[in-house]
Amino acid sequence: MNDEQLFQLIGKAKEKDQKAQTKLINNFWVDVFSFVMKKVKDENDADEITVNVFSKVLSKLDMYDPHFQFKTWVLTIAQNTIIDFWRKKTRENQDPTENLDEVKNQYAKSPEELMISNEEQKKIIKTIESLDANYQDIIRLRFFEEKSIKEIAEELKISVVNTKVRIMRAKKVLAELLKNNEFEDD
Repeated sequence: MNDEQLFQLIGKAKEKDQKAQTKLINNFWVDVFSFVMKKVKDENDADEITVNVFSKVLSKLDMYDPHFQFKTWVLTIAQNTIIDFWRKKTRENQDPTENLDEVKNQYAKSPEELMISNEEQKKIIKTIESLDANYQDIIRLRFFEEKSIKEIAEELKISVVNTKVRIMRAKKVLAELLKNNEFEDD
């Protein structure tokens, strides 16, 4: 793909053209996945990180400066996402009993806070139920049943790449709906 074709594709992707977004992802998926895989050495983590990278790429396309190579820009996002992944992993691996009393006091929930938490959970589920059936299935399989991308692809009889794109889009749509509903009172 030459630069002119790439810039046209990026332009269409910026305009939320789903075919262009999918083509853009497909063109750079192997490069990004390979880059991530070298850093994390785990296929499931690399899949998850790569999905996050492309989610960020699509949401930040307006920030792309055409004076730089697009692939370099995407790999920079990938590098930053990997750094975030390792930071999170480090936090998860810290001794959970360290400062336990302090944490208990800080996060002890009152009955009111528990009720609010339950209401938030109901709102999230209600929002998920308002999504397109394909997005509902993807979210249920990935986040409630915690299935791998490969398992979801097999169950839905779609390609792994298509599964990744659907997960990314479902997360994006859900996040947008939750953000928009956050300030509404029922």
